[in-house]
Amino acid sequence: MSQVIISKIEEKYRKSQVVDVHSGDTVRVHQKIREGNKERIQVFQGLVIRVDRKNSHTSRITVRRIATGVGVEKSFLLHSPLVVKVEVTKRSKVRRNYLSYMRNLTGKATRLSGIDFDKESVNAVRDEKAEADEKQIQETAAEQHEAEAAEKAEEKAEAKTAEPATEKEPEVAEDKK
Repeated sequence: MSQVIISKIEEKYRKSQVVDVHSGDTVRVHQKIREGNKERIQVFQGLVIRVDRKNSHTSRITVRRIATGVGVEKSFLLHSPLVVKVEVTKRSKVRRNYLSYMRNLTGKATRLSGIDFDKESVNAVRDEKAEADEKQIQETAAEQHEAEAAEKAEEKAEAKTAEPATEKEPEVAEDKK
């Protein structure tokens, strides 16, 4: 009984489609980041070293990349509303699900042999709700940028009108001497 209720709730929050990601893929993950009252999309690109619970509502990928000489790993829930889009940019031939050995490798040793695949068909997953959210974030950011630019222009105009008035007064004082 409780299992049925849990599955109904999970289905409500589950995305209709997610990209078919495998270990060894190089992916570009677009994630929503909220800083204060602003939202933006941040892209994290790296190698998928682990895929967990593939067909579940809690399916997760672990992505690793080297940033300024330091290995950085992030885990992403594929059905999370914060994950806007996942793009597979390269697919590699691996024989394991968990590529933990990649943590110990550096330089040329980290290369994996690539496999030809159809990028368009793999990345053709469309989530209309996520795309609408991304478009809304971009529009609000553009509106905020325009409002800030207008405020700066008004401040400059006010500063220009105030400057000549203050400059004229000392000139008048000099003429009286």
